[in-house]
Amino acid sequence: MALEVLYEDNHIIIVNKKSGDIVQADITQDEPLTEPVKRYLKEKYNKPGEVFLGVVHRIDRPVSGVVVFARTSKALSRMTNLFRTRDVKKTYWAVVKNKPEVNTATLIHYHQKDEARKRAKLFNKEVAHSKICELEYKYLTSSDKYHLLEVYPTTGRFHQIRAQLSKIGSPIKGDLKYGFERPNENASIHLHARSIEFIHPISMKEISIIAPVPKDDVIWQYFEKVKA
Repeated sequence: MALEVLYEDNHIIIVNKKSGDIVQADITQDEPLTEPVKRYLKEKYNKPGEVFLGVVHRIDRPVSGVVVFARTSKALSRMTNLFRTRDVKKTYWAVVKNKPEVNTATLIHYHQKDEARKRAKLFNKEVAHSKICELEYKYLTSSDKYHLLEVYPTTGRFHQIRAQLSKIGSPIKGDLKYGFERPNENASIHLHARSIEFIHPISMKEISIIAPVPKDDVIWQYFEKVKA
Protein backbone atom coordinates (compact mmCIF):
# COMPACT_ATOMS: atom_id res chain seq x y z
CA MET A 1 0.00 0.00 0.00
CA ALA A 2 1.69 3.21 -1.19
CA LEU A 3 1.58 6.05 1.33
CA GLU A 4 1.14 9.76 0.56
CA VAL A 5 2.08 11.80 3.62
CA LEU A 6 0.69 15.34 3.60
CA TYR A 7 1.96 16.52 7.01
CA GLU A 8 3.79 15.15 10.02
CA ASP A 9 5.31 16.32 13.27
CA ASN A 10 6.03 14.74 16.65
CA HIS A 11 2.34 14.49 17.54
CA ILE A 12 0.27 13.95 14.38
CA ILE A 13 0.59 12.59 10.86
CA ILE A 14 -1.83 13.36 8.02
CA VAL A 15 -2.08 11.18 4.93
CA ASN A 16 -4.02 11.14 1.67
CA LYS A 17 -6.10 7.95 1.69
CA LYS A 18 -6.77 6.14 -1.56
CA SER A 19 -10.29 4.96 -2.29
CA GLY A 20 -10.55 1.29 -1.40
CA ASP A 21 -8.28 1.54 1.64
CA ILE A 22 -9.82 1.05 5.07
CA VAL A 23 -8.68 3.34 7.86
CA GLN A 24 -9.02 0.81 10.68
CA ALA A 25 -9.21 -3.01 10.76
CA ASP A 26 -12.64 -4.49 10.09
CA ILE A 27 -14.23 -7.87 9.34
CA THR A 28 -12.71 -8.00 5.83
CA GLN A 29 -9.25 -8.64 7.33
CA ASP A 30 -7.78 -6.39 4.63
CA GLU A 31 -4.74 -4.43 5.75
CA PRO A 32 -5.88 -1.11 7.23
CA LEU A 33 -4.18 2.21 6.55
CA THR A 34 -2.83 2.23 10.10
CA GLU A 35 -0.32 -0.50 9.23
CA PRO A 36 1.65 1.22 6.42
CA VAL A 37 1.63 4.43 8.47
CA LYS A 38 3.18 2.54 11.39
CA ARG A 39 5.78 0.96 9.10
CA TYR A 40 6.61 4.36 7.64
CA LEU A 41 7.17 5.86 11.10
CA LYS A 42 9.13 2.86 12.32
CA GLU A 43 11.50 2.95 9.35
CA LYS A 44 11.88 6.72 9.12
CA TYR A 45 12.64 7.23 12.80
CA ASN A 46 14.23 3.83 13.45
CA LYS A 47 11.80 3.15 16.26
CA PRO A 48 12.24 -0.04 18.30
CA GLY A 49 9.20 -2.10 19.30
CA GLU A 50 5.58 -1.24 18.59
CA VAL A 51 4.77 2.17 17.09
CA PHE A 52 1.91 4.10 18.72
CA LEU A 53 -0.69 5.33 16.23
CA GLY A 54 -4.10 6.59 17.28
CA VAL A 55 -7.11 6.68 14.95
CA VAL A 56 -8.63 10.15 15.29
CA HIS A 57 -11.40 9.82 12.69
CA ARG A 58 -12.38 7.71 9.68
CA ILE A 59 -13.67 8.18 6.16
CA ASP A 60 -15.58 5.53 4.20
CA ARG A 61 -13.71 2.85 2.28
CA PRO A 62 -14.71 4.06 -1.23
CA VAL A 63 -13.85 7.68 -0.32
CA SER A 64 -10.41 9.24 -0.84
CA GLY A 65 -8.67 12.12 0.90
CA VAL A 66 -7.41 13.56 4.17
CA VAL A 67 -7.06 11.33 7.23
CA VAL A 68 -5.44 12.44 10.50
CA PHE A 69 -3.66 10.06 12.88
CA ALA A 70 -2.17 10.77 16.31
CA ARG A 71 1.41 9.83 17.12
CA THR A 72 1.06 10.34 20.88
CA SER A 73 -1.65 9.58 23.43
CA LYS A 74 -1.85 13.28 24.32
CA ALA A 75 -2.47 14.21 20.69
CA LEU A 76 -5.05 11.42 20.33
CA SER A 77 -7.04 12.66 23.29
CA ARG A 78 -6.93 16.30 22.21
CA MET A 79 -7.58 15.67 18.51
CA THR A 80 -10.53 13.43 19.39
CA ASN A 81 -11.91 16.26 21.48
CA LEU A 82 -11.50 18.75 18.60
CA PHE A 83 -13.60 16.50 16.38
CA ARG A 84 -16.15 15.97 19.15
CA THR A 85 -16.56 19.72 19.71
CA ARG A 86 -16.62 20.36 15.94
CA ASP A 87 -13.54 22.56 16.05
CA VAL A 88 -12.23 20.94 12.87
CA LYS A 89 -13.24 22.35 9.48
CA LYS A 90 -13.63 19.55 6.94
CA THR A 91 -14.17 20.22 3.25
CA TYR A 92 -15.16 17.55 0.72
CA TRP A 93 -15.44 17.53 -3.05
CA ALA A 94 -18.30 15.54 -4.54
CA VAL A 95 -18.92 14.79 -8.21
CA VAL A 96 -22.63 14.36 -8.94
CA LYS A 97 -24.64 13.73 -12.09
CA ASN A 98 -27.59 15.96 -11.27
CA LYS A 99 -26.86 19.60 -10.45
CA PRO A 100 -28.81 20.73 -7.36
CA GLU A 101 -31.63 23.19 -7.97
CA VAL A 102 -29.95 25.69 -5.63
CA ASN A 103 -26.25 26.52 -6.01
CA THR A 104 -25.63 26.99 -2.29
CA ALA A 105 -27.71 25.57 0.53
CA THR A 106 -27.67 24.14 4.03
CA LEU A 107 -29.20 20.67 4.31
CA ILE A 108 -30.72 19.53 7.61
CA HIS A 109 -32.13 16.03 8.05
CA TYR A 110 -32.69 13.50 10.80
CA HIS A 111 -30.43 10.48 10.56
CA GLN A 112 -30.73 6.83 11.50
CA LYS A 113 -28.15 4.14 10.86
CA ASP A 114 -29.60 0.95 9.42
CA GLU A 115 -27.18 -1.58 10.89
CA ALA A 116 -28.53 -4.53 8.91
CA ARG A 117 -28.14 -2.84 5.52
CA LYS A 118 -25.12 -0.69 6.49
CA ARG A 119 -26.69 2.48 5.18
CA ALA A 120 -28.11 5.76 6.44
CA LYS A 121 -31.82 6.54 6.55
CA LEU A 122 -32.83 10.20 6.46
CA PHE A 123 -36.04 11.90 7.51
CA ASN A 124 -37.25 15.46 7.10
CA LYS A 125 -38.63 15.51 10.65
CA GLU A 126 -37.34 14.06 13.90
CA VAL A 127 -38.31 10.43 14.45
CA ALA A 128 -37.52 7.92 17.17
CA HIS A 129 -33.81 7.19 17.61
CA SER A 130 -32.80 9.80 15.03
CA LYS A 131 -30.04 12.39 15.28
CA ILE A 132 -29.81 15.66 13.43
CA CYS A 133 -27.33 15.85 10.55
CA GLU A 134 -26.33 19.03 8.79
CA LEU A 135 -24.08 20.13 5.95
CA GLU A 136 -23.60 23.07 3.63
CA TYR A 137 -22.77 22.63 -0.03
CA LYS A 138 -21.67 25.00 -2.78
CA TYR A 139 -21.76 24.38 -6.53
CA LEU A 140 -18.30 24.95 -8.05
CA THR A 141 -18.26 23.99 -11.74
CA SER A 142 -19.37 21.46 -14.35
CA SER A 143 -17.97 19.20 -17.06
CA ASP A 144 -20.06 18.02 -19.99
CA LYS A 145 -21.62 15.24 -17.86
CA TYR A 146 -20.99 15.94 -14.18
CA HIS A 147 -21.03 18.68 -11.57
CA LEU A 148 -18.57 19.45 -8.79
CA LEU A 149 -19.86 20.41 -5.35
CA GLU A 150 -17.87 21.56 -2.34
CA VAL A 151 -19.35 20.21 0.86
CA TYR A 152 -18.86 21.38 4.45
CA PRO A 153 -20.34 18.89 6.95
CA THR A 154 -21.25 20.29 10.35
CA THR A 155 -22.03 16.91 11.88
CA GLY A 156 -20.26 13.62 11.21
CA ARG A 157 -22.98 10.99 10.89
CA PHE A 158 -22.55 7.64 9.15
CA HIS A 159 -22.62 8.10 5.33
CA GLN A 160 -23.97 11.59 5.91
CA ILE A 161 -22.74 13.38 2.77
CA ARG A 162 -23.63 10.46 0.53
CA ALA A 163 -27.15 10.19 1.93
CA GLN A 164 -27.92 13.91 2.11
CA LEU A 165 -26.84 14.64 -1.47
CA SER A 166 -28.87 11.66 -2.65
CA LYS A 167 -31.85 12.97 -0.70
CA ILE A 168 -31.89 16.16 -2.82
CA GLY A 169 -31.58 14.19 -6.07
CA SER A 170 -27.80 14.49 -6.54
CA PRO A 171 -26.27 11.09 -5.77
CA ILE A 172 -22.50 10.88 -5.95
CA LYS A 173 -20.97 9.31 -9.04
CA GLY A 174 -20.41 5.60 -8.49
CA ASP A 175 -22.42 5.41 -5.28
CA LEU A 176 -24.85 2.57 -5.99
CA LYS A 177 -25.92 2.41 -2.34
CA TYR A 178 -27.38 5.91 -2.55
CA GLY A 179 -28.93 5.98 -5.99
CA PHE A 180 -26.27 6.34 -8.67
CA GLU A 181 -27.15 4.02 -11.55
CA ARG A 182 -23.79 2.29 -12.10
CA PRO A 183 -20.58 1.67 -10.15
CA ASN A 184 -17.14 3.05 -10.88
CA GLU A 185 -14.80 0.42 -12.31
CA ASN A 186 -12.53 0.48 -9.25
CA ALA A 187 -15.45 0.45 -6.76
CA SER A 188 -14.65 4.00 -5.63
CA ILE A 189 -17.17 6.79 -5.37
CA HIS A 190 -16.42 10.36 -6.41
CA LEU A 191 -16.26 11.79 -2.91
CA HIS A 192 -12.92 13.21 -1.76
CA ALA A 193 -11.98 14.62 1.64
CA ARG A 194 -10.34 17.66 0.07
CA SER A 195 -9.06 19.60 3.06
CA ILE A 196 -8.92 19.90 6.81
CA GLU A 197 -8.24 22.88 9.08
CA PHE A 198 -7.75 23.02 12.85
CA ILE A 199 -5.60 24.48 15.59
CA HIS A 200 -2.84 22.01 16.46
CA PRO A 201 -3.73 20.72 19.94
CA ILE A 202 -0.10 20.78 21.15
CA SER A 203 1.74 23.54 19.27
CA MET A 204 -1.41 25.70 18.83
CA LYS A 205 -0.37 26.42 15.22
CA GLU A 206 -2.98 26.74 12.49
CA ILE A 207 -2.96 23.58 10.39
CA SER A 208 -4.48 23.70 6.89
CA ILE A 209 -3.98 20.69 4.63
CA ILE A 210 -5.22 20.11 1.07
CA ALA A 211 -5.25 16.60 -0.37
CA PRO A 212 -4.64 16.21 -4.11
CA VAL A 213 -7.36 14.27 -5.91
CA PRO A 214 -6.63 10.74 -7.20
CA LYS A 215 -3.99 10.88 -9.96
CA ASP A 216 -5.40 7.93 -11.90
CA ASP A 217 -8.91 9.35 -12.32
CA VAL A 218 -9.55 11.58 -15.35
CA ILE A 219 -12.71 13.11 -13.91
CA TRP A 220 -10.98 14.15 -10.70
CA GLN A 221 -7.99 15.45 -12.67
CA TYR A 222 -10.26 17.52 -14.90
CA PHE A 223 -11.99 19.19 -11.97
CA GLU A 224 -8.77 19.84 -10.05
CA LYS A 225 -7.25 21.48 -13.13
CA VAL A 226 -10.35 23.61 -13.70
CA LYS A 227 -10.36 24.79 -10.07
CA ALA A 228 -6.57 25.36 -9.84
